[in-house]
Amino acid sequence: MPWQRRAFRGRSLARALNIADLREIARRRIPGFVFEYAEGGAEDEVSLRGNLEALARLRFVPPTLIDTSARQQRTSILGLPAGSPLVIAPTGLNGLLRRDGDVALARAAAQAGIPCTLSTVSTTRLEEVARRAGGRLWMQLYVVKERAVARDIMQRAGAAGFEALVFTTDANVFGSREWDQRGYRSPGKPTLRAMLDTLRHPRWMLEVLAHMPRFRNLEDFLPPGAATPMGASTVIPRLFDATLRWDDLAWIREHWRGKLVIKGVLTAADATRAAALGCDAIVLSNHGGRQLDSCVAGVDVLPEVVAAVGSRLAVLVDGGFRRGTDVLKALALGAQAVLIARAPLYGLIAGGEAGVARALAMLMTEIDRGLGQLGCNSVAELNPALVRRV
Repeated sequence: MPWQRRAFRGRSLARALNIADLREIARRRIPGFVFEYAEGGAEDEVSLRGNLEALARLRFVPPTLIDTSARQQRTSILGLPAGSPLVIAPTGLNGLLRRDGDVALARAAAQAGIPCTLSTVSTTRLEEVARRAGGRLWMQLYVVKERAVARDIMQRAGAAGFEALVFTTDANVFGSREWDQRGYRSPGKPTLRAMLDTLRHPRWMLEVLAHMPRFRNLEDFLPPGAATPMGASTVIPRLFDATLRWDDLAWIREHWRGKLVIKGVLTAADATRAAALGCDAIVLSNHGGRQLDSCVAGVDVLPEVVAAVGSRLAVLVDGGFRRGTDVLKALALGAQAVLIARAPLYGLIAGGEAGVARALAMLMTEIDRGLGQLGCNSVAELNPALVRRV
């Protein structure tokens, strides 16, 4: 991956210049099998690489001699003001990467003035994140076989003040993450190599293993011992529901009155159906390359989806965004905002809340600089004529 080819060898957040530098700090800070959890994709990781490659194929065609001294990146996301066209995407088991990882992500997002999406499989209860972090919070939802789980999540998130529900639709069948299987000699039991590697990271052991993370939003519904990462490795994949269909949106609407976002759409036909059913937004996503391998990237289908439904609902996108210029490409093609996952996670691992803030500041600085170089004073001025696919 070209963006990873760097000579960075530092361990200090202050020395990190970009997301790739944060990734390198993060890689050294935690055991390899844990880092693979944050970074890996499904099967041959074609989708994972494809997300990066799809963005690299997009090149700018900038105009010149335009006064951009008044530029700013404030925008509106789902009808509310945001400090930048960014949303922190839902990621599960963040407590395995850094203690109180969910809270750190939400706090940094609140400080930056952008929404943060909490995962159903977070390691901090949604009410605690709302209490300790504040800001604009979205709740990601997995609808599993036991529908009482989803109903409980929706009711609690509504009561806690979460403004949007992000219904993930591309995980009806759990993806095959072979890197994960290689790190364990049997489900929940790391290999000897993984355990020896863990001993090389005493700070992580003291911070994380001494306070074993649990799936706090699910623990009331899981068998004893299954709420920990090790215990859940055999339980969680069996929870996913292959019977999910569009008719289930009506059931979700019975229990959720806030904004509804459908994550996992990749066709104009599905986008049109989401609009017809009254969804407020969609996220073009292949689940970060962690579900179906050899899948198109969200940015690949962005122009056709925007043409089909851009006037009817908000079109968001995720997958492979590591630079502010990547974000600008998606916005120029019609996205309202970009969801970012691994970039803030690298910051989280590298430096906790300060590391997440550093990652967001990097991206926002790059967005500001890119706007100026593209002759734009706001993200509203971005348009398809500024981008060419090569």
